Amino acid sequence: MNAGTAVRNALDECLTQARMQGAPALVMYLTAGFPDAASTRRWGPLLARSGAAIIEIGVPFSDPLGDGPTIQRSSQRALEAGMTLRGSMDLAAAIHSEVPAPIVLMSYCNPIFRMGVREFAGATAAAGATGVIVPDLPLEEAGELGEALMAAGVHLIYLLSPASTAVRIAATAKAATGFIYCMSVTGVTGARVALPEGLPTFLTRVRAATAVPLVVGFGVSRPEHLEQLRGVADGAVVASALVDLIERTPADARDHSIATFVEELHAACLGS
Repeated sequence: MNAGTAVRNALDECLTQARMQGAPALVMYLTAGFPDAASTRRWGPLLARSGAAIIEIGVPFSDPLGDGPTIQRSSQRALEAGMTLRGSMDLAAAIHSEVPAPIVLMSYCNPIFRMGVREFAGATAAAGATGVIVPDLPLEEAGELGEALMAAGVHLIYLLSPASTAVRIAATAKAATGFIYCMSVTGVTGARVALPEGLPTFLTRVRAATAVPLVVGFGVSRPEHLEQLRGVADGAVVASALVDLIERTPADARDHSIATFVEELHAACLGS
């Protein structure tokens, strides 16, 4: 029995419903504090109203090894404006107070360990977050954080890539809780024209090892990508494509552009 059996929250309910419908849950990413805190605070509920099933809030970090240029730029801008881990949690709490969509935090190890594992777990739960993704935390070193989050009723989300071995997939499947974040490519985040041809095979390998939901990220950016993931994945993360949209859109048109983009993605998830 893995740790996940001790945690059941809104994230599980959301992904269970998505699997039953055969439509991937749309996960939309925001960098906390980009381009400013007020925008993040406003856009969280906007994403949910427009069709996002889950909202991922990225804690800005100065050395985001798993993120491509787009997310790196947004993180740097947020840091320059004073955004912190505490500030990111405050934004998560404010968004949680308005929308039922589960919130997942994404942070690198350094801010978490500086705060302290148990304090972080408690603050995460208090902010209403249902899961935490830590891209630079190896499975072998995740025990303390995983236990603290489990005690707080929060999932620690593990990642796998197409390069993951059968041994790594089995070990991750045993520990997995909430969902497994399946990277569509080995490398960093960033919008891409097409999903890799080998993605279905990779997902089949992981699915054979676990019943835990599978959520695909890295490169998912277009409605046709969501259509391809119907019946294949339980969820899909759109991150860099949204940040790119924010960057290239005039400030007074961003709300409309974001809502339209998410509505199109959501329709693709449903096959409509």
